[in-house]
Amino acid sequence: MKRNSLTTAVVAGIAGVAGFAGLANAVDLNPDGLGQVLIYPYYTVNKNQDTLISIVNTGDMGKAVKVRFLEGYNSREVLDFNLYLSPHDVWAGAVSAISADPASGAQMHTDDHSCIDQLNTNPQPFFDYAYTGKVSGYAKDNGPQTIDRTREGHLEVIAMGDIDPASVLFKDITHVQVGTPGVAYPAGATKSGIENCTLPADAAIPGMLTVATSTLFGSASIADVPEGLFYTYNADALQGFNDREEIYRIPGGLDPSLADAETDYTTIGGGQGPGSARAYIFMGGSLVAADYKPTVGPTSVGSIDAVSAALTVSHIFNEYLLEPGVGSTSDWVVTFPTKRFYVDKVLYPGSRTTPFDEAFGAHPSQSQVPVSMTTFDREEYTKVTTCRVSPCLSQPGAYLPYEVNVITFAPDGATSASPVLGSNLGTNMPTAGFSGWADLNLVSASAAHVLNEGYSPTNTTTTPDIIVRGLPATGFWAMNVINANVTQGRMSNYSGAWRHRGSRCAGTALATSGATGGAACS
Repeated sequence: MKRNSLTTAVVAGIAGVAGFAGLANAVDLNPDGLGQVLIYPYYTVNKNQDTLISIVNTGDMGKAVKVRFLEGYNSREVLDFNLYLSPHDVWAGAVSAISADPASGAQMHTDDHSCIDQLNTNPQPFFDYAYTGKVSGYAKDNGPQTIDRTREGHLEVIAMGDIDPASVLFKDITHVQVGTPGVAYPAGATKSGIENCTLPADAAIPGMLTVATSTLFGSASIADVPEGLFYTYNADALQGFNDREEIYRIPGGLDPSLADAETDYTTIGGGQGPGSARAYIFMGGSLVAADYKPTVGPTSVGSIDAVSAALTVSHIFNEYLLEPGVGSTSDWVVTFPTKRFYVDKVLYPGSRTTPFDEAFGAHPSQSQVPVSMTTFDREEYTKVTTCRVSPCLSQPGAYLPYEVNVITFAPDGATSASPVLGSNLGTNMPTAGFSGWADLNLVSASAAHVLNEGYSPTNTTTTPDIIVRGLPATGFWAMNVINANVTQGRMSNYSGAWRHRGSRCAGTALATSGATGGAACS
């Protein structure tokens, strides 16, 4: 049988009697950018930069949303708050440095009138509590303990539920137009400072919510005002994250999280039950479905595996530009959004480490992930990097050590600090020449990069049969050009950001060199 995109056989085998519409009942990465969950792979305040964030609700329903900022070493939380969006609402905020001192922390500021619960000040400084153990429930980790750890990381936005239009909550958070374009406030807002609304009691809010629909999209911009540079990207969107229940939680905790995915288990096979989640993996023009149970001995941790499966890639592809004649430099951001659930043994002591390789702290302030990279210049000259610096003699294997990693590039074995983003989370890779493209291989350097096994929809046994190879990853290439070869007095600065491309490796009969349907896995 020929393997065509979503063939009749695939749809019949996966969706069953539910029909094509049944494909919505699973976690998947929506290529159109709408979802219940948004993942922003990077924020930074280094190098005099600010990060601008927007969240858009395209739906006719109000939304209760968890916004969580996570630092880049080990994804410990540095700020979270609950955001309430009116129908068709946009929320915008900015992350900046508290001061010009590089040892200072980050802070968030917003002039937006959407309802927030709750912030203390505006701007709101980021906190070090979750990694220093200063408050109950947050045990200290062995990463850096200084406040400058908050200066770069990533963030996640999770829709906790849609708001019942007949509820008091809907009235309290819906913008009231005052007759002037761009000026509107929620009914309970103070109309000054942070727009904290008069919200119902926490215990009453879940009863005013229904299961969240996939109507969110978002974007971020990293602005270097002194240099006139501006890098933009769209947030990744997961749809089908939870179709079972509202998942409201009060501010100030680690829930809800990416581990709260749940599929209506009455519609999926394999003897699933509460806490189960299905993932759809689009691979080479075909669709692989994988069901994950809450626990199956040591082999599965449940819902987080479904999210990881939807995000897992075996290779990352993108370009680089380092031409000295035009002053161009390049950084790659590679973020592992679910890594903490596998490697942070302080917060998640019973979790299985795979598909990652070691717990956070196995090396000081690190959890090293072996990788390899092949670069090609524009005439196909090739350099294979299996070490962090060149030459490779007596050097350790190449690895990415953090939750958020910034790969810096330098030709001919030179080393370079992060030239574009000014990151403290950098890993250097040599290149083949000054311009070309690179293949970051997430499978060949480690046999451990296999996700906990899932179940195909027709599998009713206790033995899992779906294998996914690679790592849950996202990110982008950021490039700038500061060209001095122009007329004096004229600015010639340019910048851009491009999301990574990738390949996937999943199926029921995987080998090192291939998978069901012939997908490459090496």
